[in-house]
Amino acid sequence: MIMEWRKSSRSGNAGDCVELRQDLSAVRDSKRPGVSLPVSRDAVRELITKLAR
Repeated sequence: MIMEWRKSSRSGNAGDCVELRQDLSAVRDSKRPGVSLPVSRDAVRELITKLAR
């Protein structure tokens, strides 16, 4: 199964962004796509909630 990654629409074309896996289970640096950091869905939701304030 191929996992899709999403990046912020505000990241532009510079390539310096953090990407979030579609299922919210990992993040990665767009410059190093072969390396990802597993995270819990709850942690991602909490981060997004705090950033939206």
